[in-house]
Amino acid sequence: QVQLVESGGGLVQPGGSLRLSCAASTTIFSNALMGWYRQAPGKQRELVATITNSGSTKYADSVKGRFTISRDNAKNSVNLQMNSLKPEDMAVYYCNAFILGKYFWGQGTQVIVSS
Repeated sequence: QVQLVESGGGLVQPGGSLRLSCAASTTIFSNALMGWYRQAPGKQRELVATITNSGSTKYADSVKGRFTISRDNAKNSVNLQMNSLKPEDMAVYYCNAFILGKYFWGQGTQVIVSS
């Protein structure tokens, strides 16, 4: 079983920054495709960014140039640096791991963008 624990959410003003972190309880983390998803109230969960075990990244068009996903295989962690935050970025952010054909999810961390 893989456990993912997110941290770093909170309240930030428009234009501000937050850094989300996700700690994974698995020794095979380095083989996992990791990602961040988000779900705003009344909307479907959507992909924000992914990073492969070799460090290749993909981003949703809405966050390109503002968000950066990174991983530390030695620490079994993946991070999401979010800059220039907008009100439309407000959502619950979920860490995701795809390992051995299965998806695992964290409990989510809320990001509120408001003045």
